[in-house]
Amino acid sequence: MDRRALTYVDGQWLEGNPPLLGPMTHAVWMSSIVFDGARAFDGVMPDLDRHAARLIDSAKALGLKPPVTAQTVEGLARDTVERFDKGAHLYIRPMIYAENGWVDPDPESARFILTVYESPLPNPSGMAVCLSTRRRPTPESAPTAAKASALYPQAGLALMEAKRRGFENAVMLDALGNVAELATANIFLVKGGVVKTPVPNGTFLDGITRQRCISLLRGAGIEVGECRITHEDLLNADEIFSTGNHAKVLPISRYEDRDLQIGPMYRRLRDAYWDFAFTGA
Repeated sequence: MDRRALTYVDGQWLEGNPPLLGPMTHAVWMSSIVFDGARAFDGVMPDLDRHAARLIDSAKALGLKPPVTAQTVEGLARDTVERFDKGAHLYIRPMIYAENGWVDPDPESARFILTVYESPLPNPSGMAVCLSTRRRPTPESAPTAAKASALYPQAGLALMEAKRRGFENAVMLDALGNVAELATANIFLVKGGVVKTPVPNGTFLDGITRQRCISLLRGAGIEVGECRITHEDLLNADEIFSTGNHAKVLPISRYEDRDLQIGPMYRRLRDAYWDFAFTGA
């Protein structure tokens, strides 16, 4: 690895990429693993408590008995971040996985590990996205209530498809053909001064950064509609942007063959999010 990483496991911190899961580990061959992602940058860790709480909820949704509390996860994350240079841009990734089981995991065998590694925030210069042929699963067909690793191969295939076409990310639809999210983030559009985003319907993660951004926009008096969005709505949007933990708020400067402006609503939201991150208000 060309970036520093620390992993907390069983009371100690290990450097780099330590081999922790073996071929007999249930999570390796049956995907009984959940994770979450939080950020540390320039001395702040926005919504870290909510990311820690979601990890615990995800473990329970996958049938695992969390071996730690959300408060413990948050405290260990802060301790680990302190072991890096002050102000470093870091990705905080706690995980809970099953060690034992057959097809069904043994809930009591759940283990906890936490990895923190250097990961610069992406440059907000605008990204190009396209419509994917891959779709998000329904709650009846996949563990969509959890931030589960088993859900991500579909997103990975969507990204591979997009990159083959010369794009950086992809819009994924739900089973009914409505816009769900990007392969790696939630999606918003602006039309006529109104911000719109897909209403959570159980097929995609209602992201913590998404929730925070909706709150910030509404707190500023901006109308935000959580509603049905179609491919055609994106083609006719004035602005499109994404929200997610990895990059926080990013503009989309191209959708399919249409170029888009990096608009005023995106800039206003990005400024508002950074104000929140540093002031908590």
